[in-house]
Amino acid sequence: MNSNNIARILFPLFAVLCFLPQVSSAVALIAGMALALTLGNPYQNRTKAWTSQLLSIAVVGLGAGMNLITVGQVGVRGIGYTVVGIAFGLLLGTLIGRFLKVEKNTSTLITVGTTICGGSAIAAVAPVIRARPPEVTVALGTVFLLNALALFIFPHIGHYFNLNETQFGLWSALAIHDTSSVVGASLQYGPHALEVGTTVKLARALWIVPIALGIGLLYKNQGQEAGEAKAKRPWFILGFLIMAGIMTWVPTLQPVGHGIEWVAKRLLVLTLFLIGANLTRETVKSVGIKPFVMGVALWIIMATGSLGAILENWIR
Repeated sequence: MNSNNIARILFPLFAVLCFLPQVSSAVALIAGMALALTLGNPYQNRTKAWTSQLLSIAVVGLGAGMNLITVGQVGVRGIGYTVVGIAFGLLLGTLIGRFLKVEKNTSTLITVGTTICGGSAIAAVAPVIRARPPEVTVALGTVFLLNALALFIFPHIGHYFNLNETQFGLWSALAIHDTSSVVGASLQYGPHALEVGTTVKLARALWIVPIALGIGLLYKNQGQEAGEAKAKRPWFILGFLIMAGIMTWVPTLQPVGHGIEWVAKRLLVLTLFLIGANLTRETVKSVGIKPFVMGVALWIIMATGSLGAILENWIR
């Protein structure tokens, strides 16, 4: 039996195992990466299409286990530091990119991916600045590798600094790129960390559209070509809020909501397995040293800065 046939058997098997409570989000991610890099992913086209769809469904389902009033309080409280954090991240990313002489489009994509919400922000901004496929691949590869690392190390760092669940959820939302990895890391830390992390990250994701439009205008004003502002609108955030509202104001549905939440959490684990499975050797090779150094530097500064602010109670 050749490796492709073995992969065709193992991929569906591991996908099913993701619904077992013993399989954590970190284990699912590394399993997907290991299979993809050793045997290859025979379902590459399908897993890429399913990833974003399953993530949206999982996020909406997570709303079934949350209180909309609490979600609203967390979201409103986070507006100030979200604006400051995004503005600082965009400025810092631009400066680091120029210092390292990273190609402008690649630098822009890595910056928005780090500052807002990872791959979703990159996908939204790429058509606006007419980024070429290699530039998008480099940015996505850089963000992907750092996302995977964050999923493993953030819970350990959180325990080292004795962060409570509120602090960890907040830090994850501010310092981890993609929504999937924020939810995956906070899921490991505790239920309240999951609630805070998901809420703050989704509020941050709402900035995709205005930032994409603003970057498009900036490129035009600088005399560069910019495409139509086809920024992807994160409609799943509305679904999350509606689901949380239903469970908050119709208490009799809460037992059903807990069941939906459990399914959503397992779907998230499955999504992380598929995200890992989408990694290819070509993606790893395509990430050049300068873009990767830029991504790491920007990420470390943003992560340590937000952690310090949380420890000093400047952000809470």
